[in-house]
Amino acid sequence: MKNLYQDFLFQKHILVSEGHVDPNEIFPTLYSLASLFHIRILSGEKLARPYMIRNCARNLGEDVPDPFYRGFPESVLTLTPDQRLIDQLIHYTITYGWGLFDTAGHSMMEEIRPRTDIKEETEVKELTIVPASEAMEILQESVSDLLAGSRPLSDSQYRLVLSYIKDFGYEIPHCGSKNTAIRLLLDTRDLRYASLLWMSDVIKLTDELIEKYYPGMTLRKLNLKNQDRKFLTGVINALFTSEKCNIRDCYEKKALWSGLLHHIHYQPVDEISARFSAAMRGPENQSVLSGFERAMAAKDIRAAVAVLKRGKGSAALLRNLNYIVSRCANDEEVQFVIDQLDGANGVVLMQLLQQYASYPSETERRAFLFPKHNRLIVHTETDAEMKRRKSNITPAQAALLEAKLRGLLSATFSGRLGAVYIDSDMEKIALPLQENTAQSGFGVLPKGSRIPIGAGKKIRAFTYWEKVHDIDLSVIGIDGEGKQTEFSWRSMWNQQSKAITFSGDVTSGYDGGSEYFDIDLTLFQKQMPHIRYLIFCDNVFSGSPFSSCICTAGFMMRDTIDSGAIFEPKTVQTSFTINCRSTFAYLFGLDLTTREMVWLNVARESTARVAGNTSLGFMTRYFDITKVLNMKIFFEMLATRITDDPTEADVIVSDRQVPVPMHAEVIHSYDFEKVLALMQ
Repeated sequence: MKNLYQDFLFQKHILVSEGHVDPNEIFPTLYSLASLFHIRILSGEKLARPYMIRNCARNLGEDVPDPFYRGFPESVLTLTPDQRLIDQLIHYTITYGWGLFDTAGHSMMEEIRPRTDIKEETEVKELTIVPASEAMEILQESVSDLLAGSRPLSDSQYRLVLSYIKDFGYEIPHCGSKNTAIRLLLDTRDLRYASLLWMSDVIKLTDELIEKYYPGMTLRKLNLKNQDRKFLTGVINALFTSEKCNIRDCYEKKALWSGLLHHIHYQPVDEISARFSAAMRGPENQSVLSGFERAMAAKDIRAAVAVLKRGKGSAALLRNLNYIVSRCANDEEVQFVIDQLDGANGVVLMQLLQQYASYPSETERRAFLFPKHNRLIVHTETDAEMKRRKSNITPAQAALLEAKLRGLLSATFSGRLGAVYIDSDMEKIALPLQENTAQSGFGVLPKGSRIPIGAGKKIRAFTYWEKVHDIDLSVIGIDGEGKQTEFSWRSMWNQQSKAITFSGDVTSGYDGGSEYFDIDLTLFQKQMPHIRYLIFCDNVFSGSPFSSCICTAGFMMRDTIDSGAIFEPKTVQTSFTINCRSTFAYLFGLDLTTREMVWLNVARESTARVAGNTSLGFMTRYFDITKVLNMKIFFEMLATRITDDPTEADVIVSDRQVPVPMHAEVIHSYDFEKVLALMQ
């Protein structure tokens, strides 16, 4: 079985057994898994094979290179600030000054101290072993669930789906996401996938084609290769054949359509294609949004809502809710708009609920976040934009909308499942609403999910890489007013302490480099009481995107007085691959008030090469997501009844080991695809 599939199943705490099992290898394998990684096998012990040790090493940390200070953190703290500065200046001279990146750089000042064997209390990782036949069933079910969801897939989820389709000739029964359908159509050039789209989606298809194959080109200035012109022509004709031509929706991008048809030299093949071509090239515009805007300009809210719902459905009304409500003349009109809302699209309802539950005040500068090409686009309002802003709603209106949305959500999802047992820990786990910008790996959770940090523990964040000279791990502190304090290669030479310790800036890691931060929460709060949040970032100082190198990041939960190697797989809580087409990624955060790790895991659309030059305050909105909506709330809505006894449940939502009746389905915090399928 491919590593791709095995790694996906490992993220679901599953090891796959293939081939003949030698009874003499079972105990040594189980012992090695326990001693090296602190892995306990819950079931399938008799299927253990030695290669599983390599699979676990690949996912939890394999051949991790030494940091700049090989005695980290003790040796760092014993050096003076001047010694640390001299160390790094010599290192920078050798690398960026002389261009010698081949040999890993290390401190010339530190005294290497022997480390003891690991004696720390570490959390057991519980996995199961299944035969290859059962693993294939789990894979097919997971791929089917991923395809059923309407949310765009992350790059890693999409690679799994595409590989499974190619390797096993999987026929897609349904595809809920236009984004996924477009990617499959582009990567396979199989025109059968065109039937998953509508004609209005061809503009987005062209945009994705440009992003993938024509860097720097735009939709308004096309210069496609002949093979891509023929491909787009084939898609358009296939959509006419399958009667998926929604002409009125195409009017919304009429200018782009006119340019595209001209560029690909499109010639109509029948009456409907001729009518479509004439409509896109003619002067008239019959789009729904044009009629909606005319009604809004006339301040006729009722007519505007009617046009939108009749022409584009309830989801379009939800997506334009802020715009419409902010233009209402009185409370009567606001109530009319609220009364027109329905639960046709549960995902949109959940997204809006998060927005209105923590709606910013009129005087706050707003940051707008939206994903494009699986990277986060960030736009923060300028002073001029704040002055021109018209889409303001009052706190009372936001509260009304929040209450309405909660009611619609309850009605939409009510009673879909039978008896449900929900572990109380699930109230700390967010829903996977926007995971297309995320990276994948062991221990990854949805954005905003929280992990408690036990007493006597510190966080050791890590990153390591190959095939690039310099990746920087940074920490940005944010206080209650949003002001930032940078902890990075630029500042840590004279800030090292037991509260926050940095392993040194590695700039010669083409064949393998690593960096670490240790954060002792108790000491850090005493040292810097004004800082409320810490956000960890990775950026490629060398300037190439993560997708062109090999980079892993994550964190360990270590004892405050740590033993063992600097990198101990036993203590790894999460380890994930960063391979986005960007130079900047947000990893995770720390809420110092609650002593919790908060999942961020966001690839940003950016060419930034230094973390401290980028605003991060907007990331704190992810810190409150679980207060509004979480796995516990979601499954309470889905349940016909809630049970405290897992043996009575039809569905069990838990990461703990509980009794599971034969008929019950178990859903874990990391079963993204199952949750996504239930959202539909």
